[in-house]
Amino acid sequence: MNILIILLNFAGALALFLFGMKLMSEGLQKVAGNKMRDILGKITNNPFRGILTGTGVTVAIQSSSATTVMVVSFVNAGLLTLAGAVAVIMGANIGTTVTAWIITLFGLGESSGAFSLPMLLGAISLIFMFSSKSKLKSLGEFIIGLALLLVGMEFLQSAMPNLEEYPRFLEALGNMSDWGFWSILLFVLIGAGLTCLVQASAAMMAITLVMCYKGWIGLDVAVALVMGQNIGTTITANLAAMVANAAGKKAARAHLVFNVVGVIITLIVFRPVMNLIATVTTSMVGADPYVAVGAEGYSPEAIPMALSFFHTFFNVVNTLILVWFIPVIIKIVEWMVPTKAEDPDDDFQLTYIKGNFMDTAELNIQSAQREIINFSKRVLRMYSFLPSLRTAKSEEEFDETMERIEKYERITDHMELEITQFLSKVGTGEISPEGSQRISGMLRIVDNLESIGDAIYQIAMLRKNKRSDAVHFAQNLNDNLEQMTSLVQNTLEVMDENLKGDYSKADLDKAYEAEKAVNQYRDLLRHQHLDALKNSTYDYAIGSAYSGLYALYEKLADYVINVSEAACGKKLED
Repeated sequence: MNILIILLNFAGALALFLFGMKLMSEGLQKVAGNKMRDILGKITNNPFRGILTGTGVTVAIQSSSATTVMVVSFVNAGLLTLAGAVAVIMGANIGTTVTAWIITLFGLGESSGAFSLPMLLGAISLIFMFSSKSKLKSLGEFIIGLALLLVGMEFLQSAMPNLEEYPRFLEALGNMSDWGFWSILLFVLIGAGLTCLVQASAAMMAITLVMCYKGWIGLDVAVALVMGQNIGTTITANLAAMVANAAGKKAARAHLVFNVVGVIITLIVFRPVMNLIATVTTSMVGADPYVAVGAEGYSPEAIPMALSFFHTFFNVVNTLILVWFIPVIIKIVEWMVPTKAEDPDDDFQLTYIKGNFMDTAELNIQSAQREIINFSKRVLRMYSFLPSLRTAKSEEEFDETMERIEKYERITDHMELEITQFLSKVGTGEISPEGSQRISGMLRIVDNLESIGDAIYQIAMLRKNKRSDAVHFAQNLNDNLEQMTSLVQNTLEVMDENLKGDYSKADLDKAYEAEKAVNQYRDLLRHQHLDALKNSTYDYAIGSAYSGLYALYEKLADYVINVSEAACGKKLED
């Protein structure tokens, strides 16, 4: 019964700690999430700039996993080179060490007055939480998240039982720690396995620090667990990359390779590194972290402090060494993930959002935007098939093109459904007002992109019916429709450009100009058509097919302008 109570207390404390981490991360991402994504998207091939960026972004959003998943997404979308991604991932490993220092400096200690700082932080957060400005509210979320993290750490310490009451467990732990170098390898594997299971390296670091503080484990075992955690934390990015393209998978594998190689390097020089850490810790806190519990000179703060030193040392030194071997890492991951040629007509599969839903709603918006860009490209490719229907020289060629258009029409239906479901799920999370507005705009965008696909399919079907009925246009009518096709093509290209960058910078004037050209030409064709009917220039069947085609093209352009308006945040008029 006592064990059950201990486990429940431990689970509750861990849940509070993770909730505090989540609030911290979400709060900062709402304050600076868009800027963080913009910065990551503009990384050059300069590795040191990438390292600094990865460090800064991870310190800001307090989640190396979120940074790495964003990096995989950017590589997947072609916005970041693999070399740049490796550099950012190296920086993310350095940035994540801040969490250990927060816990060590503020989250560990005696119970007396332990809640003073969290209570002060909670009081400060209230000042921001009641602000009418969303940015200040988000800052308040970050502060209260930090407070809950510290409270969670206090509860974790309280939940840890006195091992003197469980001598068998203490004996088993001691036996596993007495196998020399094999013990180090064993605890590396344990740390990796537990982190894969929990999928939260910060939580595992917190547990390790508490175990050190309580005297459960010595410094060598704690360090081994931390090295294992560095390997285990790569599981998040690799899970996100399961449905990514080859480039995204390579970025995720690079994270794994970097951390595994770093652990191997550290294991080779393990004893000199640990002597250095012990020397630095002793000079900083006046206590040797290798002094046994109860022995003279023992300090409960020494091991957690040494562990935090090691965590930072491990990631900084490995980065400084391996940054010069980025080309080698790239060759390794290219061997791990062989690239095969992609057929643009492969069966439908979402690239950026399927299986890539992150806990923080704000971060999912970027993934959705990348998928919308992919949606737009699909629509443009579908439109490019239309001229082949007119120029087909055989029934086989015509039927083949029709099959491709029908296939793409089904693809647009699936994309609209799945992106809408994804955005709806994102909208139910904690999200800023600006993020909510972007989601509303994106929902309108995908709806109109699907309507464009429908319009293209209707044009194709009209062409098919015309061919079946043996309706033939004169050269001037074909020339007119070719000109209309070109004008609509221009509207689609403007739309595609507006979707590629920051929606707030979309060129709506250019979009209106392109649509105006379509409308004016439609009016001209309509006027000519009415005159031709009066003069019996062509029969009813030709006139019906002809007017139906240019009307559908103009209707398609209406959907196109709706996309650019939605991107710019322009609301539909009543």
